[in-house]
Amino acid sequence: MQNSAAHRLRLVSGPEGLSFILLLVCSVLKRTTSFDAVPVMGMVHGMLFLAYVAFLGLAWQKQKWSAKRALLLLVLSVLPTGGFFAERMLAKEERGELAPAVA
Repeated sequence: MQNSAAHRLRLVSGPEGLSFILLLVCSVLKRTTSFDAVPVMGMVHGMLFLAYVAFLGLAWQKQKWSAKRALLLLVLSVLPTGGFFAERMLAKEERGELAPAVA
């Protein structure tokens, strides 16, 4: 079990991506039905997004990633399924299947 900043970023990227999709579903349900879970999902997604950005900043600093890589991971966090792609990319790097992206 690793305890690096990149590992923590990988662990939070999947749940952050899932919470974004659930927030979008809740938004649609709020407009089409009487079901309103947007306040709860908004708070959950907001906390996970803040954790993602914090871990991204730490990983960028500790792993000495380029600004391009950090920007790519930030852009992935604001796309509905981007968190899953970020998690997969970080997992491959962690397993050594991808060369670590260093500045």
